[in-house]
Amino acid sequence: MVFLGLLFSLSVGMREKLPGLIRFLSSLLFCFLLLMILRLYEMRCSGELSARADQMFNNPAKKFLPENPIFSGADPHAVKFKNTFWVYPTGGRSTQFYAYYSTNLLNWERVGPVLDFKDVTWIEADGQKTHYAWAPCVLEWSGKFYFYYSVGPQNPTPSRIGVAVAGTPDGPFVDSGRPLVVGDKDFEAIDPMVFIDPVTQDRYLYAGGSAGNKMCVFALGQDMMSIVKEVKVDTPPNFTEGVFIHVYKGKYYLSYSSGGWRDSSYSVHYCISESPIGPWVYKGVILRSDEMRKGPGHHSFLYDDESGRWLIFYHRWNGVEGEGPYQGTRKVCIEEVHYNNDGTIQPIKMTGGLKEKQPGK
Repeated sequence: MVFLGLLFSLSVGMREKLPGLIRFLSSLLFCFLLLMILRLYEMRCSGELSARADQMFNNPAKKFLPENPIFSGADPHAVKFKNTFWVYPTGGRSTQFYAYYSTNLLNWERVGPVLDFKDVTWIEADGQKTHYAWAPCVLEWSGKFYFYYSVGPQNPTPSRIGVAVAGTPDGPFVDSGRPLVVGDKDFEAIDPMVFIDPVTQDRYLYAGGSAGNKMCVFALGQDMMSIVKEVKVDTPPNFTEGVFIHVYKGKYYLSYSSGGWRDSSYSVHYCISESPIGPWVYKGVILRSDEMRKGPGHHSFLYDDESGRWLIFYHRWNGVEGEGPYQGTRKVCIEEVHYNNDGTIQPIKMTGGLKEKQPGK
């Protein structure tokens, strides 16, 4: 209160020496500062100020997103287990999968490998020397964590999808001992996405793309490691690969990547349906290239119940120009997602600078 008295005295002394208009403006400024000080004092007394500071600094996931990009990688599958965010990406021309985790979305640590191809007995059964670990998907079911992954490339032998299981989200995941899905000349078995219908508890595996641009859906068994049957669905418009499905206000949102993965045409499109197997109503593009950030796609949606926000995790080529093809390393990024009143998704604007941050630093 002594501070307020000094401030008032100083203000009065200065006002006497100022012209009329400036004197009036200084009075308004003084009133504004006085109200701010009183409000801060009130918040301090009620504990609201310390509560807000605690929310800001101890739980930043409620307020902030990290500066993009968050780390190198592609095809990020994001999920939240209890109070921890997990991202499972493709790691380039690798035969290993790693995972990243964070409790606040700002600081990320890498663990793994969570799965190594050298521990999967059937991968080399096709007689090929080169294989790649692509585009995983992770889901918790009945206290276990199931890891679905792609084994590429498609040629000269078909690509395949495997499944492994672990007791914790950081693995190591133990493979089932056989491929879950094998591709053919019309279907590339890549980019698995597993979804459990919250209404019926039916379990679906979505996959496919690139070679032939065909999406297939399979009904999974109760064990989550076997196929019951293929479910006939229509491939959505402009589909290339990287399918994802989520539910918002009772509607099923099927989103996917379209275009060439190494050029600026790569983008995220989506459809809406009344069921997890269509028919799909095409709604258009929600994420596309801008001037210096190209080829955003192969994404996943995540609802953070703690902050009440929808997020999209995706990869992009950072700091490149032109239409492509691009070279180098793709980067994983996060943006907030907003819906219109009619349930459509607002176009997503990419954010963040062009300097990569390394996890744990």
